[in-house]
Amino acid sequence: MDQDLKDNIMGALEQVVDPELGIDIVNLGLVYDVDLNEEGQATVTMTLTSMGCPLAGTIVDQVKVALSDIPEVKSTEVDIVWNPPWSKERMSRYAKIALGIR
Repeated sequence: MDQDLKDNIMGALEQVVDPELGIDIVNLGLVYDVDLNEEGQATVTMTLTSMGCPLAGTIVDQVKVALSDIPEVKSTEVDIVWNPPWSKERMSRYAKIALGIR
């Protein structure tokens, strides 16, 4: 996958907002990787802020919807991982400022 397409996919993922925190999953540092195979299947490797996140299904559904508008993406698989564990250090400067975290 070329860098322009990866940037396009990451841009689409910035539209997916964590309902509890009100910040998108990219700036929260929840997205670890994206890949697109020759058949057009996108795989988004991501984590959540906590293992017991009650909105995990909602976030996964929103990821699939966000990528459905990209012509190269025919289907989307979301792989939720817990290693490496998420920490606030993964957050962008924007997210830290928005949430008042130093």
